[in-house]
Amino acid sequence: MEKDHTEGAQPRRRSPRRLIKGVTLLAAAAVLLAVIVYSPLFVLQRISVDGMQTLTEADIWSIAGIHKGEPLFRLQTDEIKHRLESDLRIEEATVRRSLPDRLDIHIEERSLVAAIATDYGYADLDRTGRIVAVHKSLGHMQIPLITGVKAHGKYVGDSVSDETVQQMLAFLSQLDVGALNQISEITLLRPGYIVAYTTGSVQIRLGALERLEEKAKLTQTFLDDLRENPHPIEYVDFSYESPFIKLRQ
Repeated sequence: MEKDHTEGAQPRRRSPRRLIKGVTLLAAAAVLLAVIVYSPLFVLQRISVDGMQTLTEADIWSIAGIHKGEPLFRLQTDEIKHRLESDLRIEEATVRRSLPDRLDIHIEERSLVAAIATDYGYADLDRTGRIVAVHKSLGHMQIPLITGVKAHGKYVGDSVSDETVQQMLAFLSQLDVGALNQISEITLLRPGYIVAYTTGSVQIRLGALERLEEKAKLTQTFLDDLRENPHPIEYVDFSYESPFIKLRQ
């Protein structure tokens, strides 16, 4: 009967020299990391911010919670990005370190597309229907007011999911800022029939909000032309496949 050569085998012991070498390397790596993190060479001295429309650089620094003089490698870029995107005014943020002493931040602000009446005043909506800000009165508005439908029980951060409102926002979000600023109101005139009004009281009859892309392009072209070449127009009708323009008498 063969003997089991593994019986009574002594466990292999690590060489003390190898163990000491491993500990020394870990300690050296820790020292090197500490030198890099706390080195005055890698201290935040410059903050580059772009993409703002209404926010300022000071706003971004405050929201991000960053200050010059902080060790660059102690700044958690994911955490800064999360803080920025937690602000309702910011839709998306990108944060990167740039050696040796700069932090680059790019943001995309939420574009306000329209306002809508609520139980307590008026709310500004982005293209998705999310309420970004609220006001007690209309004041000086540069975005269209949605009428004929109201947002009940909604507050900052909530979303308005009403189908008609979503259709209106989908239409408006396809217009550029210049065209959007020319529309003062978009209303549900009757079930399934939408009409918009320009700041010059020209009526844009949209009808049912189908063929949205086509109607948005027609509206964009019309408003661009109206801005460059004002005409005495009573209304335009884009509810049919063949657009119709009626001049004022």
